[in-house]
Amino acid sequence: MLILRKCFFQITLLITVACSCVNTKNATYFNNLNDSEIPVQVQSLEPVIQKSDLLSISVNSLNEEASKIFNAPNSTVVQASRPEAGVSQASGYLVSQDGNIQFPVLGTIKAVGLTKKQLKEKITQSLVEKQLLRDPIVDVRILNFRVTVLGEVAKPSVISVANEKITLLEALGLAGDLTIYAKRNNIMVLREEEGKKIIKRLNLNSNELFTSPYYYLKSNDIVYVEPNRAKITSTSQARTWLPVVFSGLSVLAIAIDRITR
Repeated sequence: MLILRKCFFQITLLITVACSCVNTKNATYFNNLNDSEIPVQVQSLEPVIQKSDLLSISVNSLNEEASKIFNAPNSTVVQASRPEAGVSQASGYLVSQDGNIQFPVLGTIKAVGLTKKQLKEKITQSLVEKQLLRDPIVDVRILNFRVTVLGEVAKPSVISVANEKITLLEALGLAGDLTIYAKRNNIMVLREEEGKKIIKRLNLNSNELFTSPYYYLKSNDIVYVEPNRAKITSTSQARTWLPVVFSGLSVLAIAIDRITR
């Protein structure tokens, strides 16, 4: 009877260990990275204005009264990034599907495809050329800069980025980091540019990650983290054979208990 009991506990221990075994190499970042210095291309970090972007544009000059007309409220209803937050009011200029904004006095201005700096220079030049303001100071910001993180992360979510600059690693961190079942060598970034949807795969264990143009995310990028084989196997096979095994072990335990009485 003692032998049967030992067999029972050994089988249980074996199943527990088998279910909990994880390859640590598949669960860590940057396995193949060595000490190095990688230059950052600052110019490429400037976000490009897209259709449906919500822009904050402020104009200031020495003539405060003359500047007021260019800072008239322009409210647009936008959906909050979190469903529980409901609908919120945001004041700004909505880029139309034609790529334009309607700006006080200046009228229709083409904004899509321009960087914030280029739009700022365009508005400044128009104000000076039309002698509307002297030495105007124009500031442009994108209010709806956000990225979406889905898949094998702790908290899949839409992330609003106030400073308009975020890396892939920062986005994953804000989403609660990758789960133990995440495929770290095949992170997908979905981006829409010039009317085309672009899909790029990134490997967190390769130094090419830091030189990729997809390391710094752009507004409306979608990051998808695929499950690894262990997750797929555990969710498909475990549901079928684990209940059978544990039922068998339960029957065996009852049989041993009755025999030993």
